[in-house]
Amino acid sequence: VHFACTSEDINNTSHALQLRAARNIVLLPALDRLLLKLREMAGTYAGIPMLSRTHGQTASPTTVGKEIANVVMRLQTACDRIAGIPMLAKMNGAVGNYNAHLSAWPDFDWETFSRQVIELPEPTAQSGTKPWGLGLQFQPYSIQIEPHDYMAELFDAVARANTLLIDWSRDVWGYVSLGYFKQKLRKGEVGSSTMPHKVNPIDFENAEGNLGLANALLRHLSEKLPISRWQRDLTDSTVLRNM
Repeated sequence: VHFACTSEDINNTSHALQLRAARNIVLLPALDRLLLKLREMAGTYAGIPMLSRTHGQTASPTTVGKEIANVVMRLQTACDRIAGIPMLAKMNGAVGNYNAHLSAWPDFDWETFSRQVIELPEPTAQSGTKPWGLGLQFQPYSIQIEPHDYMAELFDAVARANTLLIDWSRDVWGYVSLGYFKQKLRKGEVGSSTMPHKVNPIDFENAEGNLGLANALLRHLSEKLPISRWQRDLTDSTVLRNM
């Protein structure tokens, strides 16, 4: 049961909770696993020499571990950006002014109450029946919708991490092509449908394609969602179904 809320008061809080869970439970742990693997490889191969390529041409020497360490540092920075974005939410009525709230009970401090619902952490066994909320960050000013600026910031940060991984996927593909890296044949598989003597670098090709598709969606979300005609239109709602 809710009182004096518009549907967006319910939706925007649920969207923030979904994004927080997706970031903290799915996305960042997956990136952490990748970072751990890359760090291990950077240490293991720190002393393995490799001929650099600049402008596609042979250049000064480097090591395999150093090149992987470059990726680790960039990706760690991208992950820190993703982790540091606050999840905002609002609960202030049809056009963000607590109109129905004040009409029903003008002497009550609705803004403070709304802030408590949005910000206070969920109760624990120790807190008992103390006031509690959603553990999000309060958005004090809005139209009917939460402005979605934090969503755009989050999606841009994720797209940056994806771009780094596209860069790495292409580099590894190239190193395989040059013969620097050799791929293992998976048990029960052939390397190519018509040329079983070779192993195609399909994992890196699939990664590049899927990361690019993800970025196309993420960038549309980040460019579209902060824009709303006057106090409300539904273009954000239909786009958010893809979130």
